[in-house]
Amino acid sequence: MTYLEASGISIDFPLYHAESRSLKKALLGKVSSRFSVDQKSRPVVQALRDISFSLKSGDRLGLIGSNGSGKTTLLRALSGIYQPTAGTLSMEGKLISLLDPGQGMNKELTGRENIRLRSYYLGLSKAKSQAFEADVIDFTDLKEFLDIPVRNYSSGMVVRLAFGMATAFPPEILLMDEWILAGDAAFMAKAKKRVEGMVQHADILVLASHSPSILAEWTNRLIWLDGGRIVADGAPMEVFKSYLPRHDFEELLRARS
Repeated sequence: MTYLEASGISIDFPLYHAESRSLKKALLGKVSSRFSVDQKSRPVVQALRDISFSLKSGDRLGLIGSNGSGKTTLLRALSGIYQPTAGTLSMEGKLISLLDPGQGMNKELTGRENIRLRSYYLGLSKAKSQAFEADVIDFTDLKEFLDIPVRNYSSGMVVRLAFGMATAFPPEILLMDEWILAGDAAFMAKAKKRVEGMVQHADILVLASHSPSILAEWTNRLIWLDGGRIVADGAPMEVFKSYLPRHDFEELLRARS
């Protein structure tokens, strides 16, 4: 059974160039609780603190918070890029992370060549490789641009290609950062339909974004992060009621009615 569980996750980033006493004193004297020292007495930034939640099949979790709140750091921890300083992560299921639109792509190759390279990396048979290529080509709708180098693509075209390749064989756990919002309206509609189809097949989505409308539409649970800690965790509209200014919340309500 697919699941993802974080228990007491904390992450510290050492400040390697902050060894002087005066700088240490200045940092540790800040009102912010984000600065501390590790076991080697090095100043550290407390990027995440005591993050706990559990997700099961069908959950679509949104992460909201201001810049620097810990959203991307948490996604990177869940994907295995960052090792937690404390706490544990456990999961069951094939995980794919879309944290960088260019990840896993060779920008000197064409879009079509990147698709074929990805199918080779996945170890697909000839028949499955052909199905994979056909699916990505149909989804991305890049047409003649498939045969020019990716370095010439717009940001939106890179997003289309990355998303199409990552979801052609739906993962059981999908992590996405807000760069997905670089797509145009037509792409967003196709991407939403694709994600919904994935979740309907008992999979998990974790999406970090600044967009209340996207999170309200795409997720069924929301975690509000601030200063690396969880401020609220619950149904999206319940969390937005506390997170958003009253006027913005009322606008969101009207948009969803």
